[in-house]
Amino acid sequence: MDLSIIIVNYKSKDKLANCLRSLEASDLSEIEHEIIVVENNSGDELTDLIAVFNQVKLINSSVNLGMGGGNNLGIKESSGRYILIANPDLVCTREAIKILYQYLSLHLEVAIVGPKLLNPDQSLQYSCARFPSIFLPLLRRTIIGRIFPSVVAKYLMQKEGHMEIKVVDWVLGACFLLRRNELFADNKLFDERFFMYFEDVDLCRRAQAEKKQVIYNPEAVVIHDHMRDSARLPWYRAIFSDRIAREHLKSWWKYFKKWGWR
Repeated sequence: MDLSIIIVNYKSKDKLANCLRSLEASDLSEIEHEIIVVENNSGDELTDLIAVFNQVKLINSSVNLGMGGGNNLGIKESSGRYILIANPDLVCTREAIKILYQYLSLHLEVAIVGPKLLNPDQSLQYSCARFPSIFLPLLRRTIIGRIFPSVVAKYLMQKEGHMEIKVVDWVLGACFLLRRNELFADNKLFDERFFMYFEDVDLCRRAQAEKKQVIYNPEAVVIHDHMRDSARLPWYRAIFSDRIAREHLKSWWKYFKKWGWR
């Protein structure tokens, strides 16, 4: 098997349908592939949806394993030499996956390659960034970030070109391609201490530690119908009333505890 596409679903049935339709229309004719959907105990009944598509395997998890754990479960049941991590809220353009696949197969110095992500209105979604500072959540969630917008802009690489292939610190975990067994630890790709958020930053940090490159490749274009749920409320309210925001902040703490406070 050349390629395994892993999708973790959590209350995203309608968007998942759009994602699977785009994968069905993708140019994968010369790539032997499989699609594995992990229903992460969200309550979505996916059997009828999965039955519509060929080459899709459904795994129903009995517990919510988080993003990293859900992907690890799907990867465990896969067999492709290459693994595409894909969120259910993606719509892939016809050539996107093939471009990523061909690029990674030709560049052994690269561990991870991610596409250019666009919002549904075709505007650019910043999907590559520098490694975060410990103060980043404070800057992005409070008025301080509005006072010092250049700091957030530098982190998101907003003033850099997004039309050329380049080495970056990390790419958004919504969509990226890597090789099987590269960056794995104890037969798992993701560090499951990160239930949600920072699992992608951590993975790219591990790639850097192993002297491997992370690449942003805008020749591959994917639509990402994403809502930044973790920033719905200010941090001082979110930590008490918003579980998603709490998970974000918990992962932020675990990340810096693991990698240091710089």
